[in-house]
Formats: sequence, structure tokens, C-alpha cells
Amino acid sequence: MAVNLQQAIDIGKYLVTQRLKGRKRFPLVLMLEPLFRCNLACNGCGKIQHPKEILKQNLTPEQCFAAVEECGAPVVSIPGGEPLLHPQIDEIVQGLIERKKYIYLCTNGLLLEKSLDKFQPSPYLTFSVHLDGMRELHDQCVDRKGVFEIAVKAIRAAKAKGFRVTTNTTIFEGTQPKDMQEFFDFLDTLNTDGMMISPGYSYEWAPDQDHFLHREQTRALFRQILAPYKAGEKNWNFNHNPLFLDFLTGEKDYECTPWGSPSYSVLGWQKPCYLLNEGYYSTFKELIAQTDWSQYGQKSGNPKCADCMVHCGYEPTAAMDAMQPQNMARAIGSVFGRT
Repeated sequence: MAVNLQQAIDIGKYLVTQRLKGRKRFPLVLMLEPLFRCNLACNGCGKIQHPKEILKQNLTPEQCFAAVEECGAPVVSIPGGEPLLHPQIDEIVQGLIERKKYIYLCTNGLLLEKSLDKFQPSPYLTFSVHLDGMRELHDQCVDRKGVFEIAVKAIRAAKAKGFRVTTNTTIFEGTQPKDMQEFFDFLDTLNTDGMMISPGYSYEWAPDQDHFLHREQTRALFRQILAPYKAGEKNWNFNHNPLFLDFLTGEKDYECTPWGSPSYSVLGWQKPCYLLNEGYYSTFKELIAQTDWSQYGQKSGNPKCADCMVHCGYEPTAAMDAMQPQNMARAIGSVFGRT
């Protein structure tokens, strides 16, 4: 079971409540970035391109808690940078658990095993370990040899101590479907609590601009990768709404929900979306009220949105679609491993 039952129930209640209150724009996942600093320099990442004075900054626990309460999203993803570099990350996580937020702490795995003693297993805490493929491919993506082995060892250690662990995989142009299928088979042997996948998007600050996918490339590639899963030949444990997987393969045609995954960092509330570099607001209220949302998403005509199919924009759309009567049974079934 990828998403635990209580999490699925709580998120369902949240979505229903927002609908009953008549709210058109509300967040599902807060992307809380307590720092941009990292111990890797991946070619597909733009975060570490910030100036050194920005990379030295950390959000305080109090700033994190204030952002979480202001936003109100039931799920908090903690990316970075590498959040385990934050000197108070354990305090931040504990405070979010006390607030009954479902936390996905995103990590490259290098510091995970030695950091496990800082945390206690909880249904509210999941370590999301970034793995882009088997050893050779992953180490190439992160531009450092040996990272794959360290991350896999850390996953096994975390699972042995009772923690929830998922993996997070970005799939780039040139990926061979068979290689990715073998990688998913390998992840199944680790007994993880789910796999998250997303196509690479042309992050403006990323050093490598040559391996991001265009929309039709994305659909064709994911149709090939997920063919055994769709045919019932594989039962890979995805930590996704099944409707989002339908979107990746072209069976669903969604519009982006850019307010579904707002981002808060040392620079403030990022103007949508987090993959674009368009400035910041001081408050979440300003972000929602002052943003011209018609300028985002494929139908907007914004060229920067034309090829994007990343999960932070489209998973919230799939979540809302799952609330439709014709989709509810399938969405609920996926919690129990039935798609």
C-alpha cells in the first residue's frame, strides 16, 4: 500500500471540505524548502545555482511552522537542496508531526542513514529518496559515483528501523523503457512504501538543458515504460493517484493546477510555479490573490508551460478528478493496491 489509509482518508476529507466551502483555489501540498544548499550538484537541478549568500541561509523552525499554518495544506513536501543539511531539521519535522501534517522529506540519501537517530517512525513521516535509475544511470544523473549504493543502503537501514520510505524518480529524454522497468523491479525488492515518477521539465536554471522531455515525447515514453503495469503484468507500487499515471500516458488530458503545490523558501512564497523564476510574495494570501492564474498551464499559451507535465502541477488536478463519482472507486482501490 503506497499511501497509508489514514492519509488517504484525511486528504479526502480535506478536498471535500474545500469543495463544500466553495473554494476554487486551495493547496494540496506545501513545498517547504528550508534551504537551497546541497551536497550534490545534479545537472538537472537549478536550486544550487542561487548566489552563495542565499545558499547559506536556512528557514527557522518557527518560519516553517508559520508557513504551514498560513497555507493549510494537509501534505508538506520538504525538498531543498538537501534538507538533512539543515541543523534543525529534526525539530522542523517533529513540529509538523505534532500538527498532523503528512511529511515527505526529500533526500538524495547521502546523509540519511547517519541521520535516522534524529527521527522516530511515524505514519506522518515518509523519507522520499531520490533515485533516477540503476547504479550507472543514477550516478551519471547526480554526477558522482557511488551515490546509488549509499542511497540504497540508507533505504534498507530506514526500513529496518520502521520508517516509511518512498523513492522519487525523474525520467529524462533518452531513458530506455526496459532499463526503467528493470529499475522498478529492483525497487520492489527494497520493500519501499511507493515509487513516485515525474518527467523532467526544462528548469530554466538547470545546467543541462538537452535532456528534458517535450509533451508528446513524455506520453510516448511513459506509455512504453508503464505498458506492463497497464496490462496487469506488473504490480509496481506507485505512490500516485492512478489518474495521474493515466495523464502521463495520454489517457487523460489535464490542465495544470498551479496553486496546488505552492512553494515557500528562504526567499518567501514563490510566484508560480516553483520551476519558473518569476519572483516571490511575502504571504500566501498575496500569492493566491495577486497572481494572474490565467497565465499558467498549457491552455494559457505561456511557452514555458507548453511541455510541462510534472507531478507538482498535475497531481493536484488528478486528485480533484478522483473526487468525481465515476473515478472514486478506482482512486480508493489504488490505496489497497488495485488500479
